[in-house]
Amino acid sequence: MKEINRGLIVSCQALENEPLHSSYIMSRMAVAAKEGGAIGIRANSTEDIIAIKKEVDLPIIGIIKIDYENMKPYITPTMKEVDALVETGVDIIALDATIDQDEEFLKSIFKKYPNQAFMADISTIEEGLRAGELGFHYVGTTLVGYTEHSKGANNFEVLEALIKDCKAKVIAEGNFDTPEKAKLSLEKGAYAVVVGGAITRPQLITKKFNDEVLKAL
Repeated sequence: MKEINRGLIVSCQALENEPLHSSYIMSRMAVAAKEGGAIGIRANSTEDIIAIKKEVDLPIIGIIKIDYENMKPYITPTMKEVDALVETGVDIIALDATIDQDEEFLKSIFKKYPNQAFMADISTIEEGLRAGELGFHYVGTTLVGYTEHSKGANNFEVLEALIKDCKAKVIAEGNFDTPEKAKLSLEKGAYAVVVGGAITRPQLITKKFNDEVLKAL
């Protein structure tokens, strides 16, 4: 398993309804990210992870996004997804570790896979502190503002509190969508920063430009 170093991690993801949905395209995105200086990749699905591993030797944070009926967590939500990710040999497995996820399940992953590195995707300070106590190697602010109980939360405030008190290495993720924000997160003490759509989703990048262009028309 490769260790994540300090720096920029690029999230190379495209869901089925997105124009770049393709394991091949995501593998090329990962190559481009490496050439740009990324020190790690975050990827969704076993297919994408396997394709990316063939192209780059960077450490990979792997997830599986899936919606189950009557279940709020959708990022690696059950042991079925954890098992599948372990089979790929991915370096770090990230999963929902918010209060919406069963704590006994979170404990069980460490018992089943004691040698696997895990990252907790959280949305509040309390969830991040709990994840550190449970033994997660990394805690990411991935879901700040995306859960019902974190609406309106400030990602930098959550980040700073966790850097101060969390036992795990804290990764800035979620709306650190400019070079300035990414830089600031590291200056505040984040171990690393994950940037996704601002780099790898051209439809969102185009919209950002177009929204400004339309103001001039």
